[in-house]
Amino acid sequence: MHLLFKKFGFLLLCLIFLSSCGQAMSPGTLQKAGLLVPDTVNDQVWGTKGYKGMLKIQSHYNIEVYYKEGMNSAAIVQRAVEEFDQKGVNLIFGHGNEYAEYFNDFSEDYPHIQFVSFNGDARNKNTTSLGFEGYAMGFFGGMVAGHMTKTNTIGVLAAFEWQPEIKGFVEGAKFQNKDVNVKIEYVGGWDDHETANIMLGKLNNTGADVIYPAGDGYNVPIIEKIKENGQYAIGYISDQSDLGESTVLTSTIQHVDVLYELVADKFNKGELPSGNLSFDFQDDVISLGKFSPVVDQVFKEEINQAIDQYKSTGKLPNNEQQ
Repeated sequence: MHLLFKKFGFLLLCLIFLSSCGQAMSPGTLQKAGLLVPDTVNDQVWGTKGYKGMLKIQSHYNIEVYYKEGMNSAAIVQRAVEEFDQKGVNLIFGHGNEYAEYFNDFSEDYPHIQFVSFNGDARNKNTTSLGFEGYAMGFFGGMVAGHMTKTNTIGVLAAFEWQPEIKGFVEGAKFQNKDVNVKIEYVGGWDDHETANIMLGKLNNTGADVIYPAGDGYNVPIIEKIKENGQYAIGYISDQSDLGESTVLTSTIQHVDVLYELVADKFNKGELPSGNLSFDFQDDVISLGKFSPVVDQVFKEEINQAIDQYKSTGKLPNNEQQ
């Protein structure tokens, strides 16, 4: 009887162990991840950051990850999703705002997959849209530009009028320097190098000595031009100090790769909500980059204190709540 009880106890222990193992692999647990990018992962900015995010997920979870480039139409995207589905992918990132509508259209056909996009309107149960709060990022970048300008004229090469970081940049520059004049030119796209170069010429004619090229597809070649012209730049999306530490005063960084890992973690725990989510400095996915040695230490300490205050209170130095 005693031996029978021991055997039953051992069997019960095994059943409990198997049950707990089953819970660890419950629906919602990350199996494999996929990335769709409209252009390339080799652009050194936005696409590259998405790719690095996938590498972080691969390393952290020891899973297979996949990516596809040139995913720029609904039909192409749907074919790629079908292929990912066949590979067992259950978390798909669409690396841009265009993917929100694509995913809204067909995500209900794949209820076992979570679809994640950027800066869109996610409307289905298994869709999530991620948004970076760009205003504060731009505000602090504008403060640096306002502090460092010698001509009191600053230039912005914006991709689109709706970018919140542009408004923030203008207001941050004017907060820091009451005499500053901010000139804005709109490129009309993220990666139109030719138009951006023409617009840079217009800004140069105004006497602008600090330029904010706020377009992830064209800002690297534009910063190279700015360096040739002997002007200053504020980097965008990535820390671009490596393009010239005497040229790039700082960068307004969106840590897309960190956000990817954060989203994967929430999904793996079954805690990733559907709908539209926003992220800011407080989430450690937005920051200013490395400061150029030409920026004085007193000002660096001042702006770092302002960022710390914003992270703890939500208030910018102009006392506006974001």
